[in-house]
Amino acid sequence: MGKCVIVIVWVTMMVHSAFLPAMAADNGQDVLGIITGDVKSTAHQIGMDLKALVRRSNIHLAVFDSRGSVENIYAVYQRPGNHMGLVQSDVLAFVAKVDNDHRLRLIADKIKWVHPLYNQEIHILGKEEIRSFSDLADKRVAIGHVESGAYLTSRLIFEISGVRPRQMAAIGDSLALAALKAGSIDAMVTVDGFPVERLALEVAPADGLHLIPVTHEGVRSFYPASRIPAGTYPWQTTDVDTVSVMVVLVAYDFRNHYCHTIGNVAWLIKENLDWLRFNGHPKWKTVDLSEPVSGWEQYPCVTDFTSTSVEAETGSSPARKPNPVADAIEAVFRP
Repeated sequence: MGKCVIVIVWVTMMVHSAFLPAMAADNGQDVLGIITGDVKSTAHQIGMDLKALVRRSNIHLAVFDSRGSVENIYAVYQRPGNHMGLVQSDVLAFVAKVDNDHRLRLIADKIKWVHPLYNQEIHILGKEEIRSFSDLADKRVAIGHVESGAYLTSRLIFEISGVRPRQMAAIGDSLALAALKAGSIDAMVTVDGFPVERLALEVAPADGLHLIPVTHEGVRSFYPASRIPAGTYPWQTTDVDTVSVMVVLVAYDFRNHYCHTIGNVAWLIKENLDWLRFNGHPKWKTVDLSEPVSGWEQYPCVTDFTSTSVEAETGSSPARKPNPVADAIEAVFRP
């Protein structure tokens, strides 16, 4: 009896969790999920822009928030429903280069890239008396949650530069900003594409904070130089030189169940960049889909996709009549 109860509870939970995708399937929509970032991040807005784009082509894209790139790459690999994700290129490089960990080798083997997207700038927000990156030595710095890309990037730039903060607090942006305003830390690292909503709306001139330049030669030998223009944020009066890291759209399609749908999304992005640049986050204006993604393979269902692929496959067999029971079962066991 106990085992039966467990099975019933499991099925009930799975059916409820699959309710919205099943409804989308009822409406004849293809269903995909993308994992992005904090709800106030540029990454999350990019996901919402993609949701709006593909909706016009009868694709339901569920946008999931997350703690960042480190969570995203693992979620795409092993979490059902997270078919695509936004991942920083330095996180991809880390996974590809650590060859003594069996789990990371599996992830590197299975994850494929869909498109290179935009650059995320390294924002270091700190007290006015901290004038340079080197001044962060012996300071208290928030470096992002351990599952964020900011955490890896922060650890790398402090290691490369030899600058040693007294404390590196592994907390997310919301807690970090509150702690910075309260004076319990001296600076915080945010890695996101400007303008970042949280920094635009939750920081004011009265807070006495500013963006700290990142011009250290060691850091710039590893990350490309970038600039956050004056006026990007209401409280920012001058240009700030920093560095950046590219964000890549990646996918893992278990048994190619979503091959054509992911290929279709990639094709829609390519064909509708002008629409995204006009209607989406300002970062779409900087996207160059020809940028290389070294060390990783592009998803074959992206490279092989043509605008007639989905139509050809759909026409090869009669359409199945709607059956909510069959749809629910398929949704439960869909990888």
